[in-house]
Amino acid sequence: MADDLPEYYFRVRENGATVFRVDTENRQRRIDMDQIAVVNLNRDDIKPHGDRTLSAADLAAIRAWMDERKALLAMRDIDDIHRAVDTLNLTTQWAQTRASEAQLEAVTDDLLMAMHDLRSVLVRKKAERLPKK
Repeated sequence: MADDLPEYYFRVRENGATVFRVDTENRQRRIDMDQIAVVNLNRDDIKPHGDRTLSAADLAAIRAWMDERKALLAMRDIDDIHRAVDTLNLTTQWAQTRASEAQLEAVTDDLLMAMHDLRSVLVRKKAERLPKK
């Protein structure tokens, strides 16, 4: 198992990760994780832990993880939007075929406000993307 372990472990946290170096080369043959840095994806920032100096290999591994993580989060964002479109379609079907008067009364105003807000933003963004004449 020790041969299959990565050199670094990234404990995901809000806006980034805590970075550990994985060590199995010790007398007890146990897995040690030594914190070496904290990553903030929003600020694109890497802070060494304590008075530690990160090597070029450390920085390269952390930067590679940051790039992969940003790509994964971007993919999740667009997937969430596609799911929202499906949810809107399912909500429309529910409102048309199964919703009671009481259920519609409970959600109509909130749905209309949210849809109006979304429509306003989408129309404005679409207009901004149109070529200027």
